[in-house]
Amino acid sequence: MKTCWFIVLLWIVSTFSGAVFAQKTSDSLARQAYLPDCIQYALGHQPIVRQSVIDQEIAERTVQSSLAAWYPQIAAGYNLLHYLKLPVTLIPDATTGEKRPVTLGAQNTSTASFSLTQSIFNRDLLLASRTADTYRAQASQTTVRNKIDVVVNVSKAFYDVILTQRQVDILTEDIARLQRSLQDATNQYQGGIVDKTDPQRAKIALNNSRAQQKQYRDLVGSKVQTLKQLMGYPPNLTLNLTYDTLQLANEVALDTMLLVNPQSRIEYQLLQSQGQLLEANVRYNRWSYLPTVNAIANYNLLYQNNAFGQLFSQTFPNSLIGLSVALPIFQGGRRIQQTKIAELQVQRLNWDLVALTSAVDAEYAQALANYKGNLANYLALRENQLLAEDVYRIINLQYRSGIKTYLDVTIAEADLRTARLNVFNSLYQVLISKLDVQRALGAIQF
Repeated sequence: MKTCWFIVLLWIVSTFSGAVFAQKTSDSLARQAYLPDCIQYALGHQPIVRQSVIDQEIAERTVQSSLAAWYPQIAAGYNLLHYLKLPVTLIPDATTGEKRPVTLGAQNTSTASFSLTQSIFNRDLLLASRTADTYRAQASQTTVRNKIDVVVNVSKAFYDVILTQRQVDILTEDIARLQRSLQDATNQYQGGIVDKTDPQRAKIALNNSRAQQKQYRDLVGSKVQTLKQLMGYPPNLTLNLTYDTLQLANEVALDTMLLVNPQSRIEYQLLQSQGQLLEANVRYNRWSYLPTVNAIANYNLLYQNNAFGQLFSQTFPNSLIGLSVALPIFQGGRRIQQTKIAELQVQRLNWDLVALTSAVDAEYAQALANYKGNLANYLALRENQLLAEDVYRIINLQYRSGIKTYLDVTIAEADLRTARLNVFNSLYQVLISKLDVQRALGAIQF
């Protein structure tokens, strides 16, 4: 029996622990994280994206709140009054015709009222109903714009991290190669083949590579924290980034024959939504001469008595239904001025569209030029890397055969290290400029 209870207890503890662990790790990337994983995580956790989603909900609630005024508005009220001195009214005498003061009303009065109001025509409600979809679209477009910013920023930060990590790897390989060279130079020096300057040069090159590797390793930590911040990732959790160098090299291709269309940009769509709202505001101000029409219904329970203890012994109910119309006749020219202001705001927005169109064209031209230049530089540096590897291999063999000096080996090693680092620097620049081109084209969409 004790064994059964022990098994049940273990099952409960393991289930609870598993639930807690799942809750803790559900918001983390415990596995190896590729760029799509980082982007997906950022879209679900980045504060600005979450705020945009909340803003969409606020916009939806605001629309529903405004449209609720179309429904019947029911209200109830109650009051209890005790007159310290009853009001007096002058009433003509039935015989003499002279007005004499007469005290009216009861010492104690209580009223319970119920009212119903139904809007039939109201320009505020008409504006709300006609702009509801536009407000929703504007909130959604703002979320899309923020998501695009997050995707671009996270991608750039991801590329920056893996570039620095790759530089650390290159320097690690370079250090291993320099250590072998130092050992070879030391052996030749001890054998009397070369003088002591060869191992000294090897030691200098090794120390420089180690210092540079330490610098890049420190940079990796800071850049990973920057990436976490852009992703909305907990700073105290480990982020295991994974990348494929060949895949990155294959991603540099981009169709440079595409034509930019400003209307595909989310910024242009946001301005269009804003323009629709401003045009609706123009119509709203033009409607200011229209009446406000409401249907009303009231039911009141009136209690009156001079004795407070008998106040509710008798009721005097009354009720009514009616139609209220409020018609503005003269507003001192305010309607004309407000309408003109709204029209000028529309004109100003049209110029914003013109300016954005020009800016998009210029942005695309600059991004495309940067991409083409960076791509040409990347291809050239990749060829230089192959040449540097071949040169180092040949010179190293010649040095071992006694044909070349160690100075030639040192120069070849430095050229090879620089060529390999330059290739990944140029690859990073190509990928960044490609993102800029895609953003200018409006190709990053959600």
